[in-house]
Amino acid sequence: MVILSYLFSFRDFTSDVKIKSISVVGGADGTSPSKLRVFINREGIDFSDAQSMQAVQEWDLVENLNGALEYQTRYSKFQSVGNITLHFPDNFGGDTTQIHYIGFKGEATQLKRDVVATIVYELMPNPSDHKTKAESGGGLSHIE
Repeated sequence: MVILSYLFSFRDFTSDVKIKSISVVGGADGTSPSKLRVFINREGIDFSDAQSMQAVQEWDLVENLNGALEYQTRYSKFQSVGNITLHFPDNFGGDTTQIHYIGFKGEATQLKRDVVATIVYELMPNPSDHKTKAESGGGLSHIE
């Protein structure tokens, strides 16, 4: 993904997670991000909010073209992360910022499941509940 010299990324996890480290692989020739600011469990952050808000953690990045580097989190602050916003305010001098990969290492703490409201089990199908091809205009069909 490529945009101007700053970048913003929001990720919503399917369950709360504990994040131990973050890896960022950027582009060559000065287009890799040089700084990372992280906000957790805050939805709707925009660029002006990110500039004025205190990040949970900040890193000065180095150019990581092959994914060999990981940035350790303050693990106590990243225990119950439902969503994460990554703010990359600067790069190493390129006109654009390029990110090829963002990786998170950690573990899920609990699974968010939606409650199923209605469940219908059919032991024997009821033909009146199912359309045939003839009824839907798709050709001849016969149900006995």
